[in-house]
Amino acid sequence: MKCVICKHGETQSGVVTITLERDATTLVFKGVPAQVCANCGEAYVDEATTAQLLAAAESAAQSGVQVEIRTFVAA
Repeated sequence: MKCVICKHGETQSGVVTITLERDATTLVFKGVPAQVCANCGEAYVDEATTAQLLAAAESAAQSGVQVEIRTFVAA
């Protein structure tokens, strides 16, 4: 797909690092599958992966995690 940010690059499959912050909780997910723009590096994560990341973040926030780094594992 054409990148909606730079409008020049095409995306290709890759993996990225996603950082999510909420109040006092910071989660870093490494190895998240995404479509990545070859020109600017903008990452596009699909809906199912996003739902999984947000569910993990919610669970971590409720358990009192302040900072955590995880390797992404698809459900």
